[in-house]
Amino acid sequence: MDRIRIVGGNALNGIIPISGAKNAALPLMIASLLTSDTLTLENVPHLADVENLLRILGNHGVDISVNGRREHQDGSYSRTVHFTCRTIADTTAPYELVSKMRASFWVIGPLLARCGQARVSLPGGCAIGTRPVDLFIEGLEALGAEMEIDGGYINARAPQGGLIGARYTFPKVSVGATHVMLMAASLARGTTVIGNAAREPEVVDLANCLIAMGAKITGAGTSTITIEGVTSLSGARHRVLPDRIETGTYAMAVAMTGGDVTLAGTEIGLLDTAIEAIRRAGAEVSAVENGIRIIGHGDQIRPVDIVTEPYPGFPTDLQAQFMGLMTRAQGVSHVTETIFENRFMHVQELARLGAKITLNGQTARIEGVSRLRGAPVMATDLRASVSLVIAGLAAEGETMVSRVYHLDRGFERLEEKLTRCGAIVERISD
Repeated sequence: MDRIRIVGGNALNGIIPISGAKNAALPLMIASLLTSDTLTLENVPHLADVENLLRILGNHGVDISVNGRREHQDGSYSRTVHFTCRTIADTTAPYELVSKMRASFWVIGPLLARCGQARVSLPGGCAIGTRPVDLFIEGLEALGAEMEIDGGYINARAPQGGLIGARYTFPKVSVGATHVMLMAASLARGTTVIGNAAREPEVVDLANCLIAMGAKITGAGTSTITIEGVTSLSGARHRVLPDRIETGTYAMAVAMTGGDVTLAGTEIGLLDTAIEAIRRAGAEVSAVENGIRIIGHGDQIRPVDIVTEPYPGFPTDLQAQFMGLMTRAQGVSHVTETIFENRFMHVQELARLGAKITLNGQTARIEGVSRLRGAPVMATDLRASVSLVIAGLAAEGETMVSRVYHLDRGFERLEEKLTRCGAIVERISD
C-alpha cells in the first residue's frame, strides 16, 4: 500500500495547475447515459473515482474513448473523453461497483429516465456520515417512479409513458439529489420545479452541459430550478469547470507554509467564502490572468472561526484543510461542521503532529501552536488525508502519511504539483 513521505519546512513558490473538478466530472460523465449521441468532456481529471466510474459506465453499455493527456507549458495536463451510449446494455448497477464510490449511485436517474427502470445498489464511499438516499427516493417518487428497497438494492420503475414532471422541494439541501433530479427531469413529460435545490457551481456546470445537449433548464445556481422535459437529448461538447476544492486546498497550503504561488486555470469566484477566510487568516489572495495568486506568511497566521454550510457558505470539503491551517494560528479558532456528523476523524491524526484540538459536539476548538513536528499519520477519508499533507508541509522533520488511496480519489498528481513548488514530497510504494 502506497504512502506519502513529506519533509516539512519549505515555503512553496511557483505555479500549481488546477485540474478539472472531480465533483463536476462525475455527474457530467453520468449524463452520457441520457443520450444515444456522443458526449465529449474536456478537462477530465485522472483520478481513482473517475476511473472507477468509467468502469461502471462501461458496464451499462457506454463506449468510452480517451484522447490521452496533453501537457501544457505550466505543467498542467488536459484530458478529453468521449462517451457514446447507443443503447443501455444493463440497467443494473451492481454492489461490487457502486460500493466503491457513492456518486455512482446517481446512475439511477438517467437509467430510469431513459429506460423506465433501474436496479441500483445502495452506495458506499467515504465514512464521513450516514448520507441516506431518502432524498433521492422521494425526489424520483415525485416524478412518478415506484421505488422499492430489496436485498441492498433499489428497484425503480417509471410509470408507463415515462417520468412525469412535478413540483418537489427538498427538505434539506443535497447536491447529489439535485444532480439526479436534474438529469431525470430533463427527459420527463411536462415541467419539473425543484425547490431548495443545491446551488453549487458543480450543479450549474451539469445544468449548462444538459442545456448544450438540448435540455430546457432555468434557475441553476439558485434555490429554485425549473426543467421543461424534452423527448430526447443530443450529444454535446463541454469543458469540466476547475476544481474549487483543489484550489482552496493549495491556497491553504501556501497560507500555512509561506511562499508565493499562482494557482493556474482556476477562478476566484468559485469559492468566495473560503477565499475570504484565507485572507482573514493573513494570506494575500488576488485574481490574476487565468488564475489566483496566493502569498502566504506562515509564521503570522491569524485565528479564524468558520462554520461549514451549503454553497455559497464555507465548503465542508475544505473543513479539514482549514483546521490544518488553524493549528499554526496565533490564538484560538473554532471550526463547526454542520453538513456531516462524522467529519472530524482527522483531529486525532493532527494531534500526532502536535496540534491542540478539543471537540465539543460538532465544534472543534483549535489552540494554535508555534510549531508542528512530523510523525507517522493515517488518512481516514479524502479531505482528511490532504489536511495531513498540508500540516506535514509546515511541520518540522518527516511526516509519513499512510492509506493515501484516499488522496488518489480526489487529487491529481499531488506530489508532482507540490514538488514543482519546492516541497519535499514523495510517494513510497511498498
